[in-house]
Amino acid sequence: MRVLFFTHYFPPEGNAPASRTLENCRRWVSQGHQVTVVTCTPNSPTGIPYSGYENRLFQREEIEGIEVCRVWTYLAANKGVFHRTTSFISFMLSAIIYSLWRRRPDVIIATSPQFFCGWAGVVVSWLKWRPLILEIRDIWPESISAVGAMRNRFVLGILELLEKWMYAAATHIVTVGKGYRQKLLERNVPANKISIVTNGADTEFFRPLPPDEAVRQEYGLHDKFVCASIGTLGLSSGLQIVPKAAQILHQRNRNDIVFMLVGDGAIGDELKQMVGHMGLKNVIFTGRQNKNRVPAFLSISDVCLAHLQRRELFQTVIPSKIFEAMAMAKPILLGVEGLAAELVERAGAGVCFEPDNAEQLADILEQLLDDPARLKQYAAAGESYVREHFNWDNLSREYLEIVEDILRPGKNR
Repeated sequence: MRVLFFTHYFPPEGNAPASRTLENCRRWVSQGHQVTVVTCTPNSPTGIPYSGYENRLFQREEIEGIEVCRVWTYLAANKGVFHRTTSFISFMLSAIIYSLWRRRPDVIIATSPQFFCGWAGVVVSWLKWRPLILEIRDIWPESISAVGAMRNRFVLGILELLEKWMYAAATHIVTVGKGYRQKLLERNVPANKISIVTNGADTEFFRPLPPDEAVRQEYGLHDKFVCASIGTLGLSSGLQIVPKAAQILHQRNRNDIVFMLVGDGAIGDELKQMVGHMGLKNVIFTGRQNKNRVPAFLSISDVCLAHLQRRELFQTVIPSKIFEAMAMAKPILLGVEGLAAELVERAGAGVCFEPDNAEQLADILEQLLDDPARLKQYAAAGESYVREHFNWDNLSREYLEIVEDILRPGKNR
């Protein structure tokens, strides 16, 4: 079958939506399907095109058998409502115009987190008279309101109307967890219109590895206990907790514990300013790294931190970074309440703590450093759990079955 897939993010970007789309699409291609991904020039989170790319009207490449078509987009860093919204809308318009000239697909898939990408899918599905699968990874605009990125109630009201209209226009909705499913049900989306396909890990790419000594030496991490946060330094992350916890550990003379922040994003400069103002030496910023280097950084990590602001909305969120860390047998320190905490506790993969509680985070790090047997237990349990329940080979197969079911002759669309 021919699949036309709209996504604002795609490799070489290494964020969660880019990785999820790649993991599914490359497996579908390997099974003989034709997949075309319409996306923009890779630029997240800085708004600057990656090396080797230009923001041209149109450019085409092939990635692991996937036809990747990049359309012109107003590029913007992951901060500032006006510029980001302009970027989202420009991508939507470019994607729609480009798709007018494409051969008619069998099915259209459009993925959030930004719903203007979803609307590109809606419009093209109307123009092409083909079914649309809407992939919901974020409840937008509720999520931007939750982090304070937008407060204009009139604008939010309009966006909420467009959100509900988009859900109604979709043939089917695939979401990443039962928390999001519940949010959709609250918006009167019929239960039989929603399927769940969680995020996961490529357990061949992310697997237990010996520590990468070159990376360890590059950042001076010999004889250090490393707590790593790997991913976008976004508004919702609440990673201001890291300098605060680092300061507590410094005051306790626990300079053998180091935080490593791998990535960049909207609060990157703020975090660096906090660290500089506090005069801390136990927080390391690596900047954005190529996805292929992530296993090397995970290999030198003793524990992996996943944290979000303390918001009711985020109780439905399961950060995708925990699956990759667990697949590499790394214990999880989770500062997220709700479904993510339930998963980590059920897997026995790490320790949950109260979001925004820097002192509790510091206490846990000290305890784990002094209890290597406990660390090994978390590592083994997490790796086993991900391989059984969150392996991308199985998840992509589930997703494909949903697509095939929608296209089955006689299926009510």
